[in-house]
Formats: sequence, C-alpha cells, structure tokens
Amino acid sequence: MVSAANLDGEQIYRQQCARCHGDRGQGVTKEYGKPLVGDRSVAELAKIIDRTMPEDAPQKCVGDDARKVAAFIYERFYGPIAQERNRPARVELARLTVRQHQYTICDLLASFRGAQQWREPSGLKAEYFNKGNFQTKERMLERVDPGVTFDFGEGSPFDEKIGRDSFSIRWQGGVLAPETGEYEFILDSENAARLWVDGDARPLIDALVRSGDDTEHRETIFLLAGEVYPLRLELQKSEKAKDKTASIELRWKPPQRAEEIIPAQALSPHWYPQRFVLSTRFPPDDRSTGYERGNSISQAWEKAATDAALETAEHVIAQLDDYAGIRNKKGDRNKLLREFAERWVTRAFRRPLTDEQKQFFVDRPFKESPDAETAVKRVVLLSLVSPRFLYQDLPQERHDSYAVACRLSYAVWDSLPDDTLLSAAAQGHLTNPDSVRWHAARMMNDPRAQAKLRAFLDQWLNVDRFVDLAKDARRYPDFDRETVDDLRTALDLFVNDILSSSTADFRELLLARWLYLNGRLGSLYGARLPPDAPFQKVTFDDPQRAGVLTHPYLMAGLAYTATSSPIHRGVFVARSVLGRALRPPPEAVAPLPVDLHQDLTTRQRVALQTNAQACQACHRMINPLGFAFEHFDAVGRYREIELGKPIDAGGVYQTKRGDKVTFRNVRELAEYLATSDETHEAFVEQLFHYLVKQPIRAFGAQQISQLRQRFVDQDCNIRKLAIEIAVIAATSSKAYDLAVHSQATP
Repeated sequence: MVSAANLDGEQIYRQQCARCHGDRGQGVTKEYGKPLVGDRSVAELAKIIDRTMPEDAPQKCVGDDARKVAAFIYERFYGPIAQERNRPARVELARLTVRQHQYTICDLLASFRGAQQWREPSGLKAEYFNKGNFQTKERMLERVDPGVTFDFGEGSPFDEKIGRDSFSIRWQGGVLAPETGEYEFILDSENAARLWVDGDARPLIDALVRSGDDTEHRETIFLLAGEVYPLRLELQKSEKAKDKTASIELRWKPPQRAEEIIPAQALSPHWYPQRFVLSTRFPPDDRSTGYERGNSISQAWEKAATDAALETAEHVIAQLDDYAGIRNKKGDRNKLLREFAERWVTRAFRRPLTDEQKQFFVDRPFKESPDAETAVKRVVLLSLVSPRFLYQDLPQERHDSYAVACRLSYAVWDSLPDDTLLSAAAQGHLTNPDSVRWHAARMMNDPRAQAKLRAFLDQWLNVDRFVDLAKDARRYPDFDRETVDDLRTALDLFVNDILSSSTADFRELLLARWLYLNGRLGSLYGARLPPDAPFQKVTFDDPQRAGVLTHPYLMAGLAYTATSSPIHRGVFVARSVLGRALRPPPEAVAPLPVDLHQDLTTRQRVALQTNAQACQACHRMINPLGFAFEHFDAVGRYREIELGKPIDAGGVYQTKRGDKVTFRNVRELAEYLATSDETHEAFVEQLFHYLVKQPIRAFGAQQISQLRQRFVDQDCNIRKLAIEIAVIAATSSKAYDLAVHSQATP
C-alpha cells in the first residue's frame, strides 16, 4: 500500500488504530482492553506496528507510517513522560501492611521492656555447675560457647572442678531470626533438658522427663526477621538418672532451610527482653503493582485488625505489672496504670497526644471502667483499632517532625520509631535532610533494616517462587532435597556477603566470580573440596560466572525438571533486572516436548516454539536474554556443549532508547547490566517501591533519574541507596500534600 505521506502520526492512528486501542490509548475492545502504556522505545514500537498492526490488515501501516504512529503513541500516552502527564502518580493513603502491623506490635510491646540492641554475636553465655540444681555456689565455670553441640560421654565438662556423675549447664542470651516464618527448634539429649525461646512463662521444649529411648525433641515457633528473642537452655545430669552419658545439641530449621546447628552469628551472650509476635493471621496485601501496599480495606482485614488488637490486649493484661513497670514500685497502683496507659497510646500513635486524644483514649476509659485493669484493656483496644495506629500518614499529621520520624522508621524498619528517633523529633532535630540522613544511616545498622533489604533481594530474585524445587532423577541423580537446601544456604551466604561488606556493591552482585560452596555442592559444581568441607568462598576460573545471575540456585529455579529454560531466565532478566514491562502471553503455551525434537538444542526448540508473529512482540527481547544463560544446565552446572553441539549463548538486546547491545555470553551480558543506566534505574525504582510502598513518581518526575545518578556516584552501594530513599520518603512532605484530597480521612 502506498504511504499516505500527507497524513501525520495522529491522523494515521485515528484512522487505523483508535477503533481497538481507543482515542487516548485506553483500550476499547476485549483483546485491547488494557491501556496502551509501556517502556519500549519508539524504534521498538515502530517494528511491532510495522509487522503486526492493524491486526486485521498488518500491511496497511508499514515503513514511514509505522514510525509516525509509533512517535505519536510514545509522545501522547505510551512513554513515561506521557504517563506522568496523563495520569500523575499520587501518594496514596495507606494502612499498615501485614508485615508492618506485625513489627509495630512487636516493637511497641518491646519498648516497655527495655529494648536492647543486637550486639556481639558470638554464641551464648554458658554457666557450668558442679551439681544438677543450678545453685550459684556450685557454679564452677562461665564462658561463651559459640554453639551448643557437646558430647561429654561418661566424663565431666570440666574435670578439675565438676564431677562426672552430677552436673548442670545453663546457656542463655539472644537468638536473631534471619527471616520471618516458622522456626523448628530441635533439642537432642539423653539427659533432662529444657529450652525457652521468647520468654520464661513456659518452655518451648520440656524434656525434664523422657519416655522411652527417644532423645530428640522438636517444637516450632513463629519469629520475625531481624528481631532478637531471649533464649535459655538448661541441661541436668543426675547421679540418680539411668543415663551414664551426657550430650546435648541445639539445632534449628529456619523457614524453607536445611536443619543446622544454630550458628554463632545468630546468637549473642547478652540479655534481651521478651518479644511478642502476633498469631493472628491477616489476608495477604495487594501486590498487583509489584510491591506490597496497604491500599485495600476488606471485611477480612478489619476482622484481623480487631482480632490482633484483642490478642495484644489479652497479652498486655496477662503481664501488666511487667509492661507497666510497677512490680517493684510503690504508690497508687491506679495512678501508675493510668500513666502507663498514656505512655502506651503515645507510643502507639508515634507522637504526643493532644488534650482531646488524651481525654478520649485514656481519661474516659478509666472513668467508665469498673477497675484499672479493665480500663487498661480498653485503652489498648481503642488505640490499636484507631486510624492513628493503623495508618502511617494521616493528612492532618504530615508536616511535623513526628511525621518525618514515622516515615523514616517505616521506610527502614517497617516499624515505629525508636526512642532515639522520637527524641530527635521532640527536639526539632529532623528539620533538614542531613540530620535525617544521619539517623537513617544509624538505623540501617539494625538487624531489622538488614532483614528488610534481604527480603527485598529475595523478592527481586523471585526465590520465593522456587517451591518444591526438584529435578529429573534420571538426569540429575545427585540433585536431592539436601542439595536444594544447601543451594539456598549458599545463596543466602552470597547475598549476605555482598550486603554486609563496606561497599555493598550492586555491580559485584552481578559480576562476582565466586560462590559459597560446601563439600557436597563442591562435588556437584566442580570445586575441589573435601566431602565434609563446611561452606566457604570458592572462586572459579570459569569465565562465564556472573554473580547472582548464574548462581546455581537461581539457574535451577529458572529451569524445567530436565532442561534449562531460556524463557524463564529471559523473563527474569527483562522484568527484575531491566525493569521492562511484559504482558502475559495471550494463552498458555506448553514447551515443545524434548522427545519429539531430540535433534534440537534447547535454543533451537525455544526459537521454533516462539517464532509465531504474535509471540515475537515479547520474545524478540526475552529469547536473546535467556539464551545468554545456555552455558548453565537445569541444575546450574556449566557446560560447553549440548547434544554434541557447541553452546550458542550470543544475542542482541535493544535498549529503551533503541540502542543495540551485542553479547556473546552471559558474562558479557552481565557486564552490560552491571553498568547500564537502564538496570540502575530499574533497581532504584523497585527498591524505592519496596521500602516506601508508594510510587516513586509521586515524589517528582525527576526523582528516579536523580536517585539513579546518586546511586552511581556512591559506587552503586545498595545500603547507601536505601538510606537516600528513606530520606526522600521522610522529608518530601510536598509529595504527601499532592495526595488525592477525595480520600476520606479515617
């Protein structure tokens, strides 16, 4: 068809495209119901239009016409500037997310018990007694044990001072949970033993009396990542007992991890107060935009919030004297409880109370209740179901120092401000970004901040989707459950190494040539380690190794049971690493069976499967990115050939600007990704959304590019980037002013 040279892009779009996509790209037909927005370049759009549009007559809009239409679409409603102009982002009024609710309750209660910072992780304080009754006068030895794994046989723990027939040992300190979830604690001993975790009310494991020959005892408890829980373990050997030997081992099984001796880096010999973790289960938060948001209020959520308030109130009343700090105080009990109630509401609301609030939340319950305990319970319930507790940023409280403190603490910790931050707010020390930055840097050293960054990277890597990871036993007989557990541990050690280093370098995350391996993994992945070798850093000569991108756990997770999966790997790079928008395929397509194409390599099969014109809109980008990983098989082992043919891992990626990046293998792709503005911008945006739980563009159209530049200027330090994001979230009050005013104040 001859090009309509006298028509501009808008005119061609009106004639040929608007009937399906709408006059503003809003989508009008069932097939094109989604808005016409995205992140492709004008050149990419032109190619798609040239080959596929209009769908009923793709030959009608080609060449110059396609380029004109692409330019019009991009400028008018497709590109990021157009999207910002047409649908400006706004800070949304948001309740606490489930994670924030759990942490806020936990830290709120801990603040009344004298919360202590995590320090000196090295093991547990150990006291060795000459008799089996823990009497102080019989204490013969004090030291710090890095872990609890002892076999004394028929002997004594300390021959010079402790008898072999009767002795006792007490270990105590704190245990740090590396991630949120169910922890199984395993106590293995033939002797009388008890274990307390998070409180002295009752033992988690009580093995004072043992029946039969079973020496292993297991119990589970739900813990929050980054929180430190008091732990106490006692062992007693009595000359009256039938056991002639003594031994003890304390292990745990963290969520989706292998069972292990609790390591020294998760233990501290210092005292820590009890933590309270809600057992109430909430409905999951909305993640439709790629990050958790507290933007929906459902009947199920309202019930859960009420149940959580009731659970917390019951707990407070059960230990009221401890929380109120009046066990050893003299004076009017009712007065002391009223003072506690006022402190409670002040901390729950994260700011001083007004006279009206004090009257409603404290004075009235005490006036109308039959006794002080009932009044306190009502105060706790009233405060925890109040919008001032459930919402971070009420419109009328967005501009003072307490609002800054609150936004900062939730960005860094997902929890309420600590005493240091509240004191800074009270003294007016949070009035400039430098002061806020200092506090953000201080808070970033807390285990809760580190746990939040780790949780983000787990989400960024999609590892939460690798459930029941398994492989074809005929092809990979050595890839069993223990291997999967070891690989996950190896990934954790790798990521922790990057985050805990002074540089916390994002580029190293993508380019490192080393891994953590133990003896079992070493035999599978070509490292010369003794079979019983513990986890250690192993550097590879393999030129293809590319940090976390080629980590065996990730490669195995992004693969089928018997073969690699370039599509899964390509989608991961496109979405997570490059931040590209990919629409779901119009229909599910099963991979071509290997048995029916035994002469084709994986690359050839995928190319054959996705060569249809309808597939190429996305797979033109996905396939080359995924093919770059073909040197790594379904379990993440390096290979040079497949089916007797040399691996072809080369490809071309077209950037958002329309530039072409050519690579011969995954290492060359990783080197581009590690230094690419596109990658840095995607990482900045995703981390911002995870930490702040608000759209980054609501804080200014140029904010993302400015943050990206600061990220680069600070040598791509992930922790420093998190600090800068937290400062922006805390101090950008104007962004909150622009929130939609039609949102009702709760």
